[in-house]
Amino acid sequence: MDNMKKALAAKLLDIKAIKLQPNDPFTWASGWKSPFYCDNRKTLSYADLRTWVKQELVHTVLSEFPEATAVAGVATGAIAQGALVADALNMPFVYIRSKAKDHGMQNLIEGELPKDAKVVVIEDLISTGGSSLKAVEALRAAGHDVVGMVASYTYGFPVAEEAFSNAKVRLVTLTDYEHVVETALETGYITDSDIALLNQWRKDPANWMK
Repeated sequence: MDNMKKALAAKLLDIKAIKLQPNDPFTWASGWKSPFYCDNRKTLSYADLRTWVKQELVHTVLSEFPEATAVAGVATGAIAQGALVADALNMPFVYIRSKAKDHGMQNLIEGELPKDAKVVVIEDLISTGGSSLKAVEALRAAGHDVVGMVASYTYGFPVAEEAFSNAKVRLVTLTDYEHVVETALETGYITDSDIALLNQWRKDPANWMK
């Protein structure tokens, strides 16, 4: 598992899906300032990498959640990855919107699942965990059994770990902050002097640079 986490970290850095800019921070949609930006959706543009990520997600579902009988993707980033996984596993697939449509059927969950489905949720990225767990809540409210979640990447923020624990959702990820930073350092993408700043940000991202 550790080798796989470093392998994906290297692949994400190679295609610049992950950017580390300690001295030129990004501004997230939440308003947080961050020296770190991750866009796993870029993996969909590279056929070999897309297949590799799909296979690793499938392997993780089979090994960690063998009881799963259906797949759900979280909109919008994990719709494509979730559909690829469901297709490979020959399982039903749905995706969960961030909010219900304001027209038509006003669906929050798009698609249909059997009533006795055991659902594994596919997510592309975990930051605070808020949107990911809203998807879990939607599935549970619809009467479905969520067996766990598999995500491509997590920042590993304490607030997210606490939220998943409180929601009783087991999370397994293909790679994470530690392996990305370790790989970035080994490959010269960042230097030792950047590590302290990155770790300071990760401890309290909401208040960093305020």
